[in-house]
Amino acid sequence: MPAISFQSVSKTYPAKSSGGQPFKALNDVSFDIAEGEFFGLLGPNGAGKTTLISILAGLSKATQGRVLVHGHDVQTDYVQARRMLGVVPQELVFDPFFSVREALRFQSGYFGVQKNDAWIDELLEHLGLTDKANANMRQLSGGMKRRVLVAQALVHKPRVIVLDEPTAGVDVELRQTLWQFIAKLNREGHTVLLTTHYLEEAEALCGRLAMLKQGRVLALASTSELLKSASSNVLRFKLDGQLPPELAAKARITGRIVQFPANDALEIETYLAAVRQAGLTAEDIEIRKADLEDVFLDVMAEGKS
Repeated sequence: MPAISFQSVSKTYPAKSSGGQPFKALNDVSFDIAEGEFFGLLGPNGAGKTTLISILAGLSKATQGRVLVHGHDVQTDYVQARRMLGVVPQELVFDPFFSVREALRFQSGYFGVQKNDAWIDELLEHLGLTDKANANMRQLSGGMKRRVLVAQALVHKPRVIVLDEPTAGVDVELRQTLWQFIAKLNREGHTVLLTTHYLEEAEALCGRLAMLKQGRVLALASTSELLKSASSNVLRFKLDGQLPPELAAKARITGRIVQFPANDALEIETYLAAVRQAGLTAEDIEIRKADLEDVFLDVMAEGKS
């Protein structure tokens, strides 16, 4: 039995105005996540990732299709399905009247869990919150509040952990602390579903990935298979100045860093010669293997409607 099963899930929002068109946020999304998987859900803004997670968590209702958590329908068997989920939302939602420890105890109570102070202490330690246990939530920085959200999602020891952009806008220390702890829970058998814009995190952590665009699944495969599917290596260098438009159209440019897909030595030399002919100098030239960002951009480009 899958830990999570999305079965022909569609979600359509009604038109915002009388002359507008309904918006289809999800279009016949189907895939299963096996128990114990570390699964990544990737896509640009507006792809439908958060809508899918909202339906999984019972916060939104699918227009069509079903979602099951360990066989429990998230609509018709909500209590059992929700008990198996620990969801870390994108938004920083917190109660300003409680200390960190009090917030975790109240969250435990929502799931009927009592006398779990030892587990709360373990969560506080693993997430670097021990010295903040008695601090009021209002006193915490944004990064510390994010840690508390993670602790709240895990306080009832859910079998499935759902992380919706958990490291957006947080410091490197928290990212490393969080991933070490989540990886430990995954090794112990917990299923993890992650959405992230940090593709290097997805490449490092996720055994399998789904890529969404405009509510459709464009790719669904193991991370290693997706990386093998990359069409070429990448020529990377730094540049002061602007490439000619016909050359820039073939490149991925981030600040001074320019990257071209390169299949062979001739193609590499052709690009470098074109740069020289434009009166520019390439610095710190290197050839690297395609990474998940390259694959992601290829998949998104192929999925243009």
